Amino acid sequence: MARWNSIARGAAVAAVATISLAACSSDASEGGSSSSAEGGSGEGLKVGSLLPITGSLAFLGPPEIAGVDLAIQEINEAGGVLGSDVTVQHEDSSDTDNPNITSDSVTKLLSGGVSVVIGAASSSVTLNAVDDITNAGVVQISPANTATSLSGYSPLYFRTAPPDTVQGNALGNLILEDGYKNIGVLVFNDDYGTSLRDVVQETVEAAGGSLTYGTSGQEFDPSASSFASDVQAILATNPEAIALIAFDQTSLIIPELVAAGFDTSKLYLVDGNLADYSDELEAGALTGAKGTLPGASPESDFRSLLDSVADGGSLDEYAYGAESYDAVMLSALAAVRGGAVDGQTIADNLAAVSGAEGGTECTGFADCVALLEDGEEINYQTISGAGPFNADNDPSSAYIGVYEYGDDNTYSLLTSVFGEVPES
Repeated sequence: MARWNSIARGAAVAAVATISLAACSSDASEGGSSSSAEGGSGEGLKVGSLLPITGSLAFLGPPEIAGVDLAIQEINEAGGVLGSDVTVQHEDSSDTDNPNITSDSVTKLLSGGVSVVIGAASSSVTLNAVDDITNAGVVQISPANTATSLSGYSPLYFRTAPPDTVQGNALGNLILEDGYKNIGVLVFNDDYGTSLRDVVQETVEAAGGSLTYGTSGQEFDPSASSFASDVQAILATNPEAIALIAFDQTSLIIPELVAAGFDTSKLYLVDGNLADYSDELEAGALTGAKGTLPGASPESDFRSLLDSVADGGSLDEYAYGAESYDAVMLSALAAVRGGAVDGQTIADNLAAVSGAEGGTECTGFADCVALLEDGEEINYQTISGAGPFNADNDPSSAYIGVYEYGDDNTYSLLTSVFGEVPES
């Protein structure tokens, strides 16, 4: 179980670091020299992103890509890594329904000479790609993977989002604290979904509650075109509340729940479907529904900076933008500490710059590099609030935001909880 500390309702997370707010106008250039050298080009640091431009998690792509670009902009304005600008190559991860897109993108990134890949967003996509990436000597850092099966997966695989042991525990406790003990779970048959469900189930049952529906073997087909039978099946068990663990299937499932008369104030969403539904659902369809999202809620200044580098100049979602920013910053600082930009050097130094060995707290690339150049160890303070990497290359601690929907089907922060991540 994770250990929790609540943060006051509606309050910002005080521990979240801030970054330089100077106006910027740099461009994080794409492309760069390719090389046959394992794990990178041997020149300047080249970052690849494997994030969802298409597919069921495409709504997460813009904030994650903006987080990558914002970090590279800041790094290059501070002089780059080891005297050279950082370059970036963005490729589409898509989703598990489009494995050919993922495979083609991985091939392009590896042939492009990247030393680190930021992504994927989907745990299932990562499980399909991680061996190809890490076996090539390239570091993979996901800003959004949460499947427990990825903890300690490879010495070259890291993530800045916590495993489902944290979000699942937070979601289960949220439902319990709202007074519901016998809950149903509508979960799709996906590594991310079943991993999160398992932790929710463990949390609820440990408190004396039960799952009326959604246990192993009761998952729904994510590729189905209708979910009416699944909704009927879960409602037949008379759950006090429902946790819905899915991706874009959610926009089809919620109208079915509403039509069946389910009180959606007793509905709980997760990071895979906590989204703005104002254009998809009738007003009031989600009033009072709640959801969880790993990471501290980005402060307004950071959101503005993400907007400034995003296509179109603004974002509709900000989920995992901070984690993506942190992943790039940690990679660059690891290269500086190790004195080289190859994948193995970055992997060998990531835990140290994250604060796993202690060190002086620092925020922003320039300040952290100055300490490294003075021979000091550093403890980079993440924007997302994630703690130093543990032995499984997971954050040792993390925040989970708890959100509530209003009449307009958009969500706002209620509170944040802090959890320590158990090592496997």
